[in-house]
Amino acid sequence: MSQRYCLTLDLKDDAALIAEYEKHHEAIWPEIHDSIIAKGITNMAIYRFDTRMFMIMEVDDTFSFEKSAAMDAANPKVQEWEDLMWGYQSPVKNAPVGAKWVLMDKVFSL
Repeated sequence: MSQRYCLTLDLKDDAALIAEYEKHHEAIWPEIHDSIIAKGITNMAIYRFDTRMFMIMEVDDTFSFEKSAAMDAANPKVQEWEDLMWGYQSPVKNAPVGAKWVLMDKVFSL
């Protein structure tokens, strides 16, 4: 059975940086693709409005945020990617200190 998570993040308010960020995501590094799959993420999409980002992740039963964080911490290529992406990203208001993507609460479902 799959689970869906929705997360949000902001980008720095700079059109050139946003264009670079989107360019990086046209063809993510193969190691990043592989790490996403290895964590149990079966589907992922990111949307943008202005500087606000919205990510939808569908995961299988093997996924956990704790496992994902541990795998990321142990993967130098993921750390390199995250450091690069942080140059484009900004935390959303009220995000925990050091947090990037933060979980959103579902407020409606049809």
